[in-house]
Amino acid sequence: MSDTIKYILPEEKMPANWYNIQADLPKPLAPVLNPGTGEPIGPDDLAPLFPMELIMQEVSQEREIEIPAPVRNVYRQWRPSPLFRARRLEAALDTPAKIYYKNEGVSPAGSHKPNTAVAQAFYNAESGIKKLSTETGAGQWGSSLAFAGALFDLEVRVFMVKVSYNQKPYRRALMETYGGSCIPSPSMETEAGRQILKYDPDSPGSLGIAISEAVEIAATHDDTKYALGSVLNHVLLHQSIIGLEAMSQFEMADDYPDIVIGCAGGGSNFGGIAFPFIGEGLRGGRKVRSIAVEPSACPTMTRGKYAYDFGDTGHLTPLMLCHTLGSTFMPPAFHAGGLRYHGMAPLVSHLVELGEIEPRAVHQNPSFEAGLIFARAEGIVPAPESTHAVRTAIDEALRCKQEGKSETILFNLSGHGHFDMSAYSDYLDGKLTDQDYDHEALAKSLSELPQVG
Repeated sequence: MSDTIKYILPEEKMPANWYNIQADLPKPLAPVLNPGTGEPIGPDDLAPLFPMELIMQEVSQEREIEIPAPVRNVYRQWRPSPLFRARRLEAALDTPAKIYYKNEGVSPAGSHKPNTAVAQAFYNAESGIKKLSTETGAGQWGSSLAFAGALFDLEVRVFMVKVSYNQKPYRRALMETYGGSCIPSPSMETEAGRQILKYDPDSPGSLGIAISEAVEIAATHDDTKYALGSVLNHVLLHQSIIGLEAMSQFEMADDYPDIVIGCAGGGSNFGGIAFPFIGEGLRGGRKVRSIAVEPSACPTMTRGKYAYDFGDTGHLTPLMLCHTLGSTFMPPAFHAGGLRYHGMAPLVSHLVELGEIEPRAVHQNPSFEAGLIFARAEGIVPAPESTHAVRTAIDEALRCKQEGKSETILFNLSGHGHFDMSAYSDYLDGKLTDQDYDHEALAKSLSELPQVG
């Protein structure tokens, strides 16, 4: 049999709670620090940026946090998202492995990002906020927050990394369609942007720079809060609905993954698919191999340092203990814009250090090759970010073939690539290069990490 199998979870079985892996950590996260004093920050320190409900979720140790009814009502537009058994891909690879993928590209914005965008928009609207500022790399997060802002009557201002702004005009158009505004970053609209442009007028931008601009807007306007699409604990909490649904769908399939895979830029979609399975193992249940895949051109976990660092280039954020390339690191302008971030989520970094997560780095040409193999077998064109997870799933399936093992592989297809066809055209035309980071620039960036006692 070679037909793909689709597992559709009944709507009434959509999770009622998000899962918080902090409740099951064998060793707690290190505190977030005030860069001026070096002391742990408290909820009041974050109040200028976030509504209190999100701040409390950020530090919560509760295993389950209820999903508010208005958020669940929006989720029902596309959730539960389908789980597929990729039999055609298995046949194309001639592997004894079983390959499953969770398709998060079915959301209105085409990715996993609305899972947290809707929640963040709801909590901000509930607290009386009227405006949100944010950053975006490839545009998936920006378009998702613009979508959520339209639902909860919020004005959304998005600073988009300039190289992606130019590469992906239709993502910008989607944000504007939903009512958001999109500004190429670095821009002249903030002091952080002006300083970057003064030093480098042709700067392609980075997520770290865009974060600085968005944080500055929120910090200097009383009617505006900041929304982040990855990295923070509450963001990974909201994304846990992906893995929770997948666990129920594997019960339908009478199967369970041996390997769980997700691409990782800031860590949200990987954490979303993997944390519920990792948590099961931490509580004494079945263990899985969890593989977080990052781009070789921005290798945060595999080449970075585990240290305290700023989340942004302008040093406006608190200090987080994470795997980092340094807040001033400027990654090459490869196509997977959502993976061009200098730091990894503290929770993902912590679990890497505990040995619960295997980091892996891959180049963009092998990733796009895997995207074509997947598209021609399964019919879905993956986003450039997702092709990194597809590449690793294929590599693991081929390893199973070589070793004669029938393992079960699950990966998160975190978004579709319908707005990224120019990247596929470049790959097909042989125009993509496997760019490496500047080793001297990385060494310099790491040498400038803040000194924490």
